[in-house]
Amino acid sequence: MNQLYPLKFKPIIKDKIWGGTRLRQMLNKKCKTDKAGESWEISGYPGSVSRVKNGFLAGNSLEELIEVYMGDLVGDGVFEKFGTLFPLLVKFIDANDTLSVQVHPGDDLARRQFESYGKTEMWYVIAAEKDAEIIVGFNKQLSKDAFMDHMNNKTLLSVLNTEKTHPGDVFFLPAGRVHATGGGILVAEIQQTSDATLRIYDYDRLDDKGNTRELHIEKALEAIDFKLYPAYKTRYEKKPGLPNLLAKCEYFTTNLFTIDNEIERYYVNLDSFVIYMCLEGSFTLRYRNGAVETAEKGETLLLPAEIKNVAISPKGPAKFLEVYIEGLTDGDQTNNILEKLF
Repeated sequence: MNQLYPLKFKPIIKDKIWGGTRLRQMLNKKCKTDKAGESWEISGYPGSVSRVKNGFLAGNSLEELIEVYMGDLVGDGVFEKFGTLFPLLVKFIDANDTLSVQVHPGDDLARRQFESYGKTEMWYVIAAEKDAEIIVGFNKQLSKDAFMDHMNNKTLLSVLNTEKTHPGDVFFLPAGRVHATGGGILVAEIQQTSDATLRIYDYDRLDDKGNTRELHIEKALEAIDFKLYPAYKTRYEKKPGLPNLLAKCEYFTTNLFTIDNEIERYYVNLDSFVIYMCLEGSFTLRYRNGAVETAEKGETLLLPAEIKNVAISPKGPAKFLEVYIEGLTDGDQTNNILEKLF
């Protein structure tokens, strides 16, 4: 069997009523319309599974690769828990217009409501227009009854917390946190492999058929975390050449790198694949016996778990996200979800 190598996948472009042209203009994506909202960079989501575009595995789906290479590709613990379902979905999102206000359920609730995993996610803001905002959480403590009063009186926006948004901002969005991106924002998103979304408010917009989009208020009430938190924007260090931790949870760990010289990364103690999302500049990834792969701005690489050390050399300054999974545990719950999905 030929050895694995850093994999690139064909982006899956999703048109949205709130999408725009930044994916094409800023990240070099081949979008057919001016309403491109999402570029699914690596996806194992049923019906939208990524296919390899580089090397001898070109044309194969991510699911097919996991069937063949198993833990060598994704990590033994990841394969034991998720089987052929790739556990993360990574995207670039162009919110040219405001997204709907929504919430995602956690694993237990999503299993009941959607027969799927929950959806904890994070956003890294790549670009933002002046005065762009993100809705995240509430600006006051609420009860379910108070929340419904605001829904019925059409005053929900008055109790939602808004954050002025700039490039480099990070928002960690655990399941249960109400959120929405404002218009004029380009983000990288890391999330669980799930589309369990409960729409709360959509500004009375019409879809391409002239209909308002469905709201899911009753189900959302089970999912929403009504607590008031002291801060919603993630603070992090910005040390060049070093891994700057942006998020660490049971579902994923994300580091930000800004480099202008070669760095080495060692994954001997990591039982996981690694994802690199190139945000600025470009870099060369050198791995086994001097083999190389490159990543340009807007490209994403999947490093197989069996490759345990790499050297990353930028062509001028480069910025990228590094994503992987740590500390997985077994559970019958996982098997029940997979049986429903497939």
